[in-house]
Amino acid sequence: MNKKGLRFSPSLCITHDCNLQCVYCYQRHDKGNKMSFETAMKCINWIFDNKPEKMDEIEISFIGGEPLLEFDQMKEVFEYTHQMDPKVKFLFFATTNGTLLTEEMKQWFSKYKKYFYLGLSLDGTRETHIHNRSNSFDDIDIKFFQDTWKDQNVKMTLSEYSLNNLAENIKFIQSLGFNITGANLAEGDFDWENDEYIKILIPQLKELVDFYLKNDNIALCPIFDKRLDLCQAKEKFRKKWCGIGEGTIFFDTDGSMYPCSYVTPMTFSDDELNNIQKTDFLNHENFIDEDCFENCYIYPICGVCHASNYLENKTFKERNKKRCKIQKLIALFIAEYKSKWLLNNPDMIKRYELYHTIEAIKQIKALYLQDFT
Repeated sequence: MNKKGLRFSPSLCITHDCNLQCVYCYQRHDKGNKMSFETAMKCINWIFDNKPEKMDEIEISFIGGEPLLEFDQMKEVFEYTHQMDPKVKFLFFATTNGTLLTEEMKQWFSKYKKYFYLGLSLDGTRETHIHNRSNSFDDIDIKFFQDTWKDQNVKMTLSEYSLNNLAENIKFIQSLGFNITGANLAEGDFDWENDEYIKILIPQLKELVDFYLKNDNIALCPIFDKRLDLCQAKEKFRKKWCGIGEGTIFFDTDGSMYPCSYVTPMTFSDDELNNIQKTDFLNHENFIDEDCFENCYIYPICGVCHASNYLENKTFKERNKKRCKIQKLIALFIAEYKSKWLLNNPDMIKRYELYHTIEAIKQIKALYLQDFT
């Protein structure tokens, strides 16, 4: 965990409790399970004592449950951290559903917005968000997020309900001036192999292709923001997709350390957690799905959550194959977008990247187009 150049982004779970019951939530919420201030201080001390050498800034996340349920605790931890080594900069971050913000909280976050970044979870239009996230849309002061953090990034999660209006949901979020930092297919009991989802997604992805081609000043959402040229250099990607077990240390409410914020007692049983903790996280071979690596052309752009693989298959090595068809469909539309974008912007990327991108577009269409026609 002290390797130079390693991203170091530890997180503190200050409560297992949450005030919402989102349709896709896979966690178990215990209202009485909270982190004490004494435990939080020990976690902060460990973070400063074990930060990588020559790191200019430490990113520390508050996680729940819903972190704002423990706002007073967050303030105390922030003030304690502010008194630590003055040579080390720090930035706090918390993802919130945004429904619990009081005027007191808004004033505090406005005062410390350079040091504390509050990220919003928003699934799209009012209708979609209400369905996914416990009828909570009208409880969110969206303007506060817009005004306080100008470069606000929104996290959205896709349920099967979201797919029917995916393009509208994404365009709505971006019309608010937000960038989208995540647009993830929900974990848990969702059958993403269902052919009905493919039928729903095709016109939605086509609409998004047309939208981004007409509005090339708008940042691509994560679904389309992929470098196809990397598919031509797959051998470079024989590694983990994230810092699980290295830079993404997670402290649970009792101070116990886990490899990332997904691997928690809210998600896994004690036996599963014990087995996970035996993993050699420094050995990237423990996270390579050989079948995918050897046989899937889009492996370099098909990012995964290793912990979600474990949730599905009880191993980090085997990927969740229930999403393969959807990922191939998305790759086809990325290729469609990129091919049309390159016609209008041939000089916008370097020559070697241009060549490999064109080759990737041809390969993706040759490999997958027949599966959807």
